[in-house]
Amino acid sequence: MRIKQGFVMRDVAGQAVVIATGDASRDFHGMVKLNQTAAVVWHGVEEGLVAEYDVEAGRALADVEALLARMREQGFVED
Repeated sequence: MRIKQGFVMRDVAGQAVVIATGDASRDFHGMVKLNQTAAVVWHGVEEGLVAEYDVEAGRALADVEALLARMREQGFVED
């Protein structure tokens, strides 16, 4: 997984926002505000949490999916 080319996260007055640049700005207009959790996830995708934690991408995905399934079962999250 990677951030699509042309999308960047920037700090605007202390708020993390995603904006489109270059060719991506032809189809995407405006900006999306990210909360702190979303900003951490963005950085993880951008910088590669898989490399940081020395785990294969497939294993990381499977672990996250399993965790989310358990959280759904317990009622902590919903779709």
